[in-house]
Amino acid sequence: MKNPAVKKQAVAILGSTGSIGVSTLDVLARHPDLFEVYALTAHTSVDTLLQQCRQFQPQVAVVGDAAAAQQLQDGLRALGLRTEVAHGADALCQAAAAPECDVVMAAIVGAAGLASTLAAARAGKKILLANKEALVMAGQLLIDAVAANGACLLPIDSEHNAIFQCLPQDFQRTLERHGIARIMLTASGGPFLLRPVETLDRVTPEEAVAHPKWVMGRKISVDSATMMNKGLEVIEAHWLFGAPADRIEVLIHPQSVIHSMVSYIDGSVLAQLGNPDMRTPIAHALAHPERVASGVAQLDLARIGQLSFVAPDLERFPCLRLAYDALRAGGSAAAVLNAANEVAVAAFLDGEIGFRAIDRVIENVLQRIPAAPVTDIETLFEQDREARAVATGYLHR
Repeated sequence: MKNPAVKKQAVAILGSTGSIGVSTLDVLARHPDLFEVYALTAHTSVDTLLQQCRQFQPQVAVVGDAAAAQQLQDGLRALGLRTEVAHGADALCQAAAAPECDVVMAAIVGAAGLASTLAAARAGKKILLANKEALVMAGQLLIDAVAANGACLLPIDSEHNAIFQCLPQDFQRTLERHGIARIMLTASGGPFLLRPVETLDRVTPEEAVAHPKWVMGRKISVDSATMMNKGLEVIEAHWLFGAPADRIEVLIHPQSVIHSMVSYIDGSVLAQLGNPDMRTPIAHALAHPERVASGVAQLDLARIGQLSFVAPDLERFPCLRLAYDALRAGGSAAAVLNAANEVAVAAFLDGEIGFRAIDRVIENVLQRIPAAPVTDIETLFEQDREARAVATGYLHR
């Protein structure tokens, strides 16, 4: 039975109109006695954000620019809603760090989500991290900010959330202390797992975004098809769990039922299983350390019948190799990798390059920009800008 005296947690959803944001709102709507929405943010999807504001009536709504803010303000006024409207990167950071906010869902895709995630960490918030690029780009900075300000960082990626559930409750980012042999990330293999490698250059954007198991945005779906998504998750796992590259293994598991595993030195392997639905890790992190209903159906293993695994083929998935290379290089290499990938994927989705050119763009940029020490966010953003410029120049050479 729920305690009526428990204060509701106020949640800010950064990226509320994306797939993670929509799933988060679905879970929140199931538990109005436990949660309330403090802030919703979107970049340009004003119509969707307006409907979300109508349903959840947040105190604050943030959009990308002044024109979008005016459009949203007009819509809210017509509905008689008093949600405060703001726009721009600074407003996003203010929403993430606001005293009225308890929980921040960091679900903005790409480098654009880094500053607001850091702001939430510096404000000591409970952060539900769906933006893997924040850790990929600024792992040490974010981990240090969480520790220095008493923030709580909970992973939302299904794989990292699964690992978190398989770890000891007192885990402190030291594998040896807890008798952990390795971290095992599972991957669906995406839509091209069985497609002949020699035909991958003919892949269309529509084919690449048609993921066989998960409903995701276009950019993340392409990352899944190249397995760059898994490569970024390897880097994310390094920072979340203190695991070196050679203790993080990737296994292709097409059924997407086992979301990841932890192998212990005594031979035990703990796994977290569930239907492929992001509401499960979202509900887990929102309620942690308690459990609440997510709306996800219970797993029927008898119906599934068989679980299979295979090691990834790095000829088919060179982006995974590039991510391991960047992790081992350290410094700013992962930020360079991420920036080059964002440029290459955007070019592919716009029809400017073929599918197999994505990894060639990334590898060229990594070769041309040496890894630099990362001491502050300004250094990261400079490396990010340089990587984007080099990638763009390579595309238009």
